[in-house]
Amino acid sequence: MQNKIFSFTLAGKDGKARAGEIVTAHGSIQTPVFMPVGTRATVKAITQQQLLELDPAIILGNTYHLYLRPGHELIERVGGGLHGFMAWPRAILTDSGGYQIFSLSNLNKITNEGVKFQSHIDGSFHMITPEKSMEIQRALGSDIVMAFDQCPALPCTREVLEEAVERTLLWARRCCDVKLKPHQALFGIIQGGLDLEMRRRCMRALMEMPFAGFALGGLSVGEKNQEMVDFLNQFVEEMPSERPRYLMGVGTPLDILKGVTAGLDMFDCVLPTRNARNGQAITKNGPLSIKREEFKEDVRPIDPHCACQVCRTHSRAYVRHLFMVNEYTAGTLLTYHNIHFYLQMMRDVRVSILEKRFDDYCQEFYKSYIVLNPTT
Repeated sequence: MQNKIFSFTLAGKDGKARAGEIVTAHGSIQTPVFMPVGTRATVKAITQQQLLELDPAIILGNTYHLYLRPGHELIERVGGGLHGFMAWPRAILTDSGGYQIFSLSNLNKITNEGVKFQSHIDGSFHMITPEKSMEIQRALGSDIVMAFDQCPALPCTREVLEEAVERTLLWARRCCDVKLKPHQALFGIIQGGLDLEMRRRCMRALMEMPFAGFALGGLSVGEKNQEMVDFLNQFVEEMPSERPRYLMGVGTPLDILKGVTAGLDMFDCVLPTRNARNGQAITKNGPLSIKREEFKEDVRPIDPHCACQVCRTHSRAYVRHLFMVNEYTAGTLLTYHNIHFYLQMMRDVRVSILEKRFDDYCQEFYKSYIVLNPTT
């Protein structure tokens, strides 16, 4: 394995749910963990100082977007990598760029060599190969680097799924051949849709390569939610127990709890930040749309159960006012609250696992989030 710094240890289990610790060159990460998404070298709508107050151990950066603007070479020249460029002292995970190529580009052509695609920004053409993805992420200097993979949308034919798996494995081997920086750990991505045997075949092949952790890609891309949950309950426990298990891009609070229940360790999603910018707060009693007329004179905090700075300081009426007059501050306050909610939820989840009461925690959370929710 290339990396000499990265490590993962288990601290405890409750059923399949796991509490562990990932050690990186930029600090340790208590798992299970939610990683706020910092697509373009920032978590949208909040400053790095605010992010430090919220105290995430790791955030996510996006290879595709940073490659197109401002460019990985510039980031390395100016900041020595993404940490210095964005003044973020803690751990960073970068995705491979593959998902964005397939979902955002106006035109792409996939071959075994790589993907030729048209930029969604200016229509220019680019080619990203497994080697190019590693080159970009090496320049970004992230702590966790994701292998370049092919992510098929679901549902799809078995032929398309098999082709994506074979190409993912081909590209994974080429990713492993690229030398990264000494502190960087490379994760493999298991593809195969909802087909258990195909996922197993992909995983077994990836386990023969020097990956520091494994991710499940290609979920929450069109399949039904219950199909994903059923798959996780059957498959996750078969993943290597001594390495981190990462569920990519899945991030409602309930889906995260279901993922932890199945034995997963790492999660990311744009939901808490994107929904905040659209006026939605995530609360103990479920999603709350601050745009609703009933909150016009509501003096309560966004979430009476929340101890974040926003809920200690501002009323629903005030945040609603800001949103209705298109003040950017509304998005900042809601983003701050939503990230706090997610991070606190994960801290509580970890404690409940270590104290062997994770099932009780889930039951209480579910009852509050679903049954008592008057705002969805």
